[in-house]
Amino acid sequence: MNIIIPMAGMGKRMRPHTLTIPKPLIPIAGKPIVERLCSEIVAACGEEVQEIGFITGRFGEKIEKMLLLIAENLGAKGKIYYQDEPLGTAHAILCAKESLCGKTTVAFADTLFDTDMTLNTKEDGIIWTHKVENPAAFGVVRKNEDGTINGFVEKPKEFVSNEAIIGIYYFRDGENLKKELQYLIDNNITKGGEYQLTDALQNMLDKKLRFKTMDVKEWLDCGNKNATVYTNQRILTIKQHKEQLISVEAQIKNTTIIPPCYIASGVIIKDSIIGPFVSIGENTQIENSEIKNTIIQTRSSLVRVKCQNSMIGNNTKLEGAEGELSLGDYSEIQK
Repeated sequence: MNIIIPMAGMGKRMRPHTLTIPKPLIPIAGKPIVERLCSEIVAACGEEVQEIGFITGRFGEKIEKMLLLIAENLGAKGKIYYQDEPLGTAHAILCAKESLCGKTTVAFADTLFDTDMTLNTKEDGIIWTHKVENPAAFGVVRKNEDGTINGFVEKPKEFVSNEAIIGIYYFRDGENLKKELQYLIDNNITKGGEYQLTDALQNMLDKKLRFKTMDVKEWLDCGNKNATVYTNQRILTIKQHKEQLISVEAQIKNTTIIPPCYIASGVIIKDSIIGPFVSIGENTQIENSEIKNTIIQTRSSLVRVKCQNSMIGNNTKLEGAEGELSLGDYSEIQK
């Protein structure tokens, strides 16, 4: 099995948090989004993963090393591919053409999920879906009576299905996927000036390939600050009995921790109330503060801070701040 992760976007809706790192490397409950995504796919596939190909912008050597380490920690070989122009989902995937072989899973790196199902890798293809209350806001699958997919409808005005496509796809034959993507490029088949994966999928259906769906229990978006904070809340809830969330190397004095929370090694907290749903990165120090439903990254200092529904970057210094905060790396507030 190979996994392909398109993640070349600039993450503009997540600024200022994506000014220094790409959105998929923002931590959720102590692990980058893309690491959690890859881990869950590996678990759901139930097979050894040979390669994980990351399709990125020119993010620099430090970011690339982080991605390669994620693959290595999952027992796979990491590869970096570049998409230098935003020419659509099909174009992005084709940038990793060398890894499009054999069983292949494609997952766009701005989403997380919760499922207890195992992928049936004998199918021609599987599109991961989630039942939604308002299908008019999503791309959905249309199905036959036997459960196979017969088409795709983008933001349907009339009800055709409530199974929204979450951005994860399995293909039994990666070479065939590559051929269909290349066909779109060679024949300049675009929508809105971009090459779309759904056009390749429809071509496969027209050639009688059988695609089915795999429904996930929960679909979590990381598209903007509020969605990411909520996703952190849900992942903490899901993982609180499955992962060691509070490091034994954290120093917590005269402080109430309301679980679930993630607290990394090197964290020092004094005279505070933390939680619920707070994630705190390595070597951050917090004093005389009340914090809930918030992501705080590494090496930051918070004194007399009272905040909720917030994201706070690396190397920040906050004193006397209150309210709902959205601060990037190296921000300072003193009152």
